[in-house]
Amino acid sequence: MNIEPKKQHSSNTTMDCGTVVEPGVFAIETMARPEKAPEGWALVDIKAMGVCGTDFHIFEGKHPFLEYPRVIGHELSGRIAESKGRWTTGDLVVINPYISCGSCRACRKGKPNCCSKIEVLGVHRDGGLCSRIAVPSENLYSADNLTEIQAAMVEFLAIGAHAVRRATLSQEDRVLVTGAGPIGIGTALFAQLAGAEVHLLDLSKERLAQATNKFGLDKTHLVGSDILTGSLEDGFDVVFDATGSAKAIEAGFPLLAHGSKYVLVSVVKDEISFSDPEFHKRESQIIGSRNATGQDFETVMSAIRNQQLNTDALCSETVPFDAFKKRFAELSENRDTLIKAIVTL
Repeated sequence: MNIEPKKQHSSNTTMDCGTVVEPGVFAIETMARPEKAPEGWALVDIKAMGVCGTDFHIFEGKHPFLEYPRVIGHELSGRIAESKGRWTTGDLVVINPYISCGSCRACRKGKPNCCSKIEVLGVHRDGGLCSRIAVPSENLYSADNLTEIQAAMVEFLAIGAHAVRRATLSQEDRVLVTGAGPIGIGTALFAQLAGAEVHLLDLSKERLAQATNKFGLDKTHLVGSDILTGSLEDGFDVVFDATGSAKAIEAGFPLLAHGSKYVLVSVVKDEISFSDPEFHKRESQIIGSRNATGQDFETVMSAIRNQQLNTDALCSETVPFDAFKKRFAELSENRDTLIKAIVTL
C-alpha cells in the first residue's frame, strides 16, 4: 500500500481528508472546509465513519462507478455544525449518502435509492472521511438515543434491511445468504427478524464461526459442500447474494427452489450467465437491490433502539482518524474476521 505524506495545513479553514488518489494510493490531503451550506443543505461535523467493502474496492481499483481521486467514506454519523431549519447545533444525525436528483422517473416514483443521476458520497462525489461535510437536509435522520458509533453503522445495515424488504419475506421462507461479510451479516439479521429460517454460505470457516458465535446464525455452510441434501434438497425460497463475486452469483442459481427469488445485493463489473430453462422451470425472480431508502434507515435505527441488534458485536474495532492511514491496508487484508471497523474523528 502506498501512503503519501500528509500535506500541511494552510489555514484553520482547511481540513484533512482521507483520499484514494488512484488505485493502490491512499493519502491524507488538505482541502477547504465547507463553511456555508447551500439553501436546503446542512453542515455536519463528522464523528464516525464505517469502513466499507466499497472503500476497499475503491482502493483496489475494483469499483465500477468511480473516478479518482476520491475522498472515501459513506457510512457516516455526525453532529450538526450550525442551527438551520429543523436542526440545532450539536444534534446527532445519520447521513444518507445517496444524493438523488428528485426529478427523474425513479425519484418521482419514490425510489431515490436508484435515481438515474444518483451521486453517492465517497463514490460519485467526495465522501465523509474528513472533519466536515455539506449534505442535503433531507438526507439527514435524527440519531436520538444512538451513540456516534451506532449511528455510523446504520447505513450498512440499511443495505441489508432494504434487500430483505425487497424480498417480502414470510415466516415460511427458507433463506440462504451467500457471503458472511458485513452486508451479508446485516441481511441475515434482518431476514431473521422477519421470521425466516436463515442459512449462511461462505468460503471462510472463520466468518461462519463468527456469525454463529456472535449472532446465533448457526445454519452455516462452507462453499463446496453439498447443500441440497436432506431437508434442504428442494432449495431455498430466497437467496441473497452479498459476495461481490460473479462466480458466486452464478453458483447461486442452482440453489433456488421452485417459485423462488434471487436478490442480488452485491454489484460486480462482470456479466452474469445462467441456464434459462432451469430458471424458467423454477419460475424464479431476479431482484436487484441497490442502496437503501429513508424507510430502511428508520427500520435499522428502530431495531437498534429496541435492542434487536447487537451493535457491540457488529463493531469489530474503532480506529482514530490519525491512525487510519497506517491501518487501512491491514484492515483490507484481514477481512475474514472483520465485520465493521469504525474510524472516529
